[in-house]
Amino acid sequence: MIPILFLVFVVAVKVFKKTTPNGKVTVYLGKRDFVDHLDTVDPIDGVVVVESDYLKGRKVYGQLTTTYRYGREEDEVMGVKFSKEMCLAKAQIVPSKDKQSQQLTPMQEKLIKKLGPNAYPFTFHFPAASPSSVTLQAGEDESGKPLGVEYAIKTYVGESSEDKNHKRSSLTLTIKKLQYAPPSRVNRLPSSLVSKGFTFSQGKINLEVTLDKEIYYHGEKVIPNIIITNNSRKSVKNIKVFVVQHCEVTMVNAQFSKHVASLETREGCPITPGASLTKSFYLVPLAASNKDRRGIALDGHLKVQLSQLTDEDVNLASSTMVAEGKAPSENMGIVISYSVRVVLNCGTLGGELQTDVPFKLLHPAPGSEECEKAAANKKAKSIERSRYENSCYTNDDDDNIVFEDFSRLRTQEAA
Repeated sequence: MIPILFLVFVVAVKVFKKTTPNGKVTVYLGKRDFVDHLDTVDPIDGVVVVESDYLKGRKVYGQLTTTYRYGREEDEVMGVKFSKEMCLAKAQIVPSKDKQSQQLTPMQEKLIKKLGPNAYPFTFHFPAASPSSVTLQAGEDESGKPLGVEYAIKTYVGESSEDKNHKRSSLTLTIKKLQYAPPSRVNRLPSSLVSKGFTFSQGKINLEVTLDKEIYYHGEKVIPNIIITNNSRKSVKNIKVFVVQHCEVTMVNAQFSKHVASLETREGCPITPGASLTKSFYLVPLAASNKDRRGIALDGHLKVQLSQLTDEDVNLASSTMVAEGKAPSENMGIVISYSVRVVLNCGTLGGELQTDVPFKLLHPAPGSEECEKAAANKKAKSIERSRYENSCYTNDDDDNIVFEDFSRLRTQEAA
């Protein structure tokens, strides 16, 4: 009989950990990114491990906090601060007050089984309507904390919940709250039709812009299809096409826009009276193409310059999604939206004809076919870096858990 070999592939589960400066308390989290599904948000489930006989009557407390920075740190004078830190949830972790009623997630059950009796679970929940994590890219000459919205899990040891002055037994883990595209993309094609007439001249120039889809994934080509019909006596000299990122900072009621991709062409121009032009353009909005642009909104919190990162480390901020029946302007934090802007140059006297077509820029939903394709492409581009990261892991084959230190994140966070 020919022996049959059964090959079993075991997928390791990555768990992030961070230890206090005195080495007595360690916090474990199953992930750093938590997804907002509009109707629900992923719970923040983790485990705290405390060395035996360390507390001596003291307790371990935890908090979910958010910091909303809407002004430069170097501009803070005379006690005026341009940031607001809020505690969204807090609890006593060790000893737990509601240990009997607490339901453990599969990750917590596995960690407690592996880490032993000194492991204590905790769970926090994001409040309703809490904003997504967004960072505004700082300028080259700016050294302060970047503008944006960030979240963190903080733990500390003290006699009471107000006793937070022991830095050696405290730690902070920065996390992100993100949104993803719906599981399937709708077939709606956003479009816009505008016209421009001229004084003392008959006829108009008509501009129609249609996108090939409403939701684009990060890294995809944005394809506007343009139809220009010139029924006037003027000529179209050239065509400009932009992908525009719109940011609304709700704390100070400020709005601004940035071009994150652009092109200008004279192909097919001039479009003379009575002529028409049909053409498609291709633009790819990427964070890597805007490394030195101050004020560009990025996904999540980064404590280093974008120019120091590789292309896979960071993305442009995703469009802000809202639940059905609500307006994006009702959201808190920094509201992000995108549009394709087409500008026709009609000469010195004719001026310009402009229109914007909105669309959404998001990550594909986890588990979808598009997400698997994006992950495969990303993995193929970063094989060498993956080898380096794997050398930083401590692997335990018995329980298929891979521990990664928070201090070794790609962004070198110093939280």
